[in-house]
Amino acid sequence: MSAAPAPVSTLRSVAQQVVQTSAVALFAKPSADYADKLAQAQDCLRQAAALGAVTQANSLGVEDMVITHIARQLQLNLPVFVLNTGRLHTETLALLERLQAQEGVDVTVYHPQAEAVRDYIRQHGQDALYDSIALRKQCCDLRKMEPLARALAGKKGWITGLRREQSSARAAVPLVDTSEPRTKFNPLANWTQGDVWHYVAEHGVDTNPLHDQFYPSIGCAPCTRPVTLGEDFRAGRWWWEDENAKECGLHVQKSKH
Repeated sequence: MSAAPAPVSTLRSVAQQVVQTSAVALFAKPSADYADKLAQAQDCLRQAAALGAVTQANSLGVEDMVITHIARQLQLNLPVFVLNTGRLHTETLALLERLQAQEGVDVTVYHPQAEAVRDYIRQHGQDALYDSIALRKQCCDLRKMEPLARALAGKKGWITGLRREQSSARAAVPLVDTSEPRTKFNPLANWTQGDVWHYVAEHGVDTNPLHDQFYPSIGCAPCTRPVTLGEDFRAGRWWWEDENAKECGLHVQKSKH
């Protein structure tokens, strides 16, 4: 039977003991040009809405909740989709329910194919994702990539919460990416963590309480741990793997060869 390389529950307990304040109190420090960045994000979302057949991918992390809030404030017709992988944290599922209850937000939830999940668990075990990168990526494929394909079917574009500051792999993320057949809008591309949390503080955006426990990036429960101050934003994702493998495939550029 597979076992987690490090006890997430223990790491989380330590984080809860160390953190005596909220993410807002720790990080809500806007850039000097925050107002310009907000205006750019608003223009980016208006451009997405004008294109038509565009949807927002909301992972229920703080960036995506901010984007949903901005779009709602602008009264833009931008539907939202969420990938419920079947292994999300309880806190994340509770936030999903609250998001679905908001007026003016059209949310569609996509689940993995039940038979594919059963086959994977029967063949490899529920926690085989710890055994190899290949098995972890296979889990991501059936729980995220296949549902994503259904969510984006027939769409001209999609909106993400990617920020350049999040990782070296995302350092060149543009506001509007037309390098793929489907346009990707990244309205917070040049925002800092301080900008994001400043917006949350200003507008009272509902966020995942795991952010208050040092989870800057939140994915599936078995694949996410809290980080320490100074660690990379995505250090808590698939922390047992090589640094270069820390993507599930949702935002990996396709080879042009």
